[in-house]
Amino acid sequence: MFSGLAVGLGADPVLPVFLVLAAVGLVLALVDLACLRLPDPLVGTAALVAAVGLTGAALTSGSHARLLGAVGGAALCFACHVVLALLPGSRLGFGDVKLAAVLGLPLGWLGGPPLLLGLFLPHLLHGVVVLALLVAGRVRRDTPLPLGPALLTGAWLATLTP
Repeated sequence: MFSGLAVGLGADPVLPVFLVLAAVGLVLALVDLACLRLPDPLVGTAALVAAVGLTGAALTSGSHARLLGAVGGAALCFACHVVLALLPGSRLGFGDVKLAAVLGLPLGWLGGPPLLLGLFLPHLLHGVVVLALLVAGRVRRDTPLPLGPALLTGAWLATLTP
């Protein structure tokens, strides 16, 4: 994962921010898989790393427009996931909503195509996994499953797109 980010981002000054976010994301994915929770302190740490790191990168490189894109990306991801969480019968938790907003920061920094891919891919990945588990008889329709790993994987894959 870290190698993919290094190759995908190259010498971009935000690479350290993305690497730290990936490390926090790994911990979040493991916690979500183990107990179906995305703890606020960990999501908050990721948000702080993203906000401070991207602001620092914007100030040092003069990329103020990219910082605006990051904030817009976070707002878009937050809004879309709030709508999904409020749909009748939704199992999307607000930990997932908060994580989606945090992931919108670096995706928004990268621009429109990675941001849109980062919004779509997690749900496609999660759907494929759920369908495979249903077909294999490992889960039922009412079995709670974590979305955090799919959100993180989708964001990582979207980051690697040119």
